[in-house]
Amino acid sequence: MGFDNGLAWDTAGSRGGVPTIASITPTICALFGIAPPASCETAALAPVIEAAREHLAGRPPRRLLVYAPDAVGSHLLRRHPEIAAVFSRVSSMKTPLRSMTPPKTPVCFASMFSGAFPETHGIRRYERPVLRLPTLFDAFIGAGLKVAIIAVKDCSIDMIFRERDIEYYSEPYDPEVTERTLEILRADRHDLVVCYHQAYDDTLHRAGPYAEEAVEAARNHAADYERLCAAAAGSWRAHDHVVVATPDHGGHEVKGPEPRGDHGEDIPEDMDVVHFWRFAAVS
Repeated sequence: MGFDNGLAWDTAGSRGGVPTIASITPTICALFGIAPPASCETAALAPVIEAAREHLAGRPPRRLLVYAPDAVGSHLLRRHPEIAAVFSRVSSMKTPLRSMTPPKTPVCFASMFSGAFPETHGIRRYERPVLRLPTLFDAFIGAGLKVAIIAVKDCSIDMIFRERDIEYYSEPYDPEVTERTLEILRADRHDLVVCYHQAYDDTLHRAGPYAEEAVEAARNHAADYERLCAAAAGSWRAHDHVVVATPDHGGHEVKGPEPRGDHGEDIPEDMDVVHFWRFAAVS
């Protein structure tokens, strides 16, 4: 699969003329022919819609897997092209996007899965209340579709989208999240499956974004994405489907006597991300 790099963006709802991660919700809704949440403030990514139409012969997808690896930003992928290569070789296209300000995990995922900016959804720092405004998940539920969220217990995604008709799976850590996601895919009972991993973000904070243990965690995320794409292709072979990797933000090095990393600043290292899309038609 090759990339469509000639992206002609609809910049409605963008920041600085660059589309943001908030555009994921209206794009997914457009792919499925579902009305976006009422609070959505962003436009769908037209190149993604066009690519999906081409790959799926004009048919809307029937299934979607969202893989959310925390903190895997563009700067990491440029510094380690072997990681980007794994994401790319099973993807149909990529979309460069900007994160939210501040680029903190709950702020970012609240925007990504609602289409609303922090000023609207209200999460503007590292806090994890239940999000009360309509989300992508509510749009799917309202259309009669089933949603599953598989995440590390007590992480942001595990907490801020609660109190909905969603099947929640809270697992000890990334390996258990992966195994549960594979189980959910095999059962083929859900239309939208979200899988969240956090090992790279954890090691970024502890050792720095480019430390070997952090890079190894990012390599594992790329390998897990490839594995999940293959699993979706097998379990969902009777359905046109989409898989998308949606990191929330990046990270930067913090200077000091001990190497460590962080994120939360309006700088390219924290704000620039790439999302990878795979469109798979029934063969």
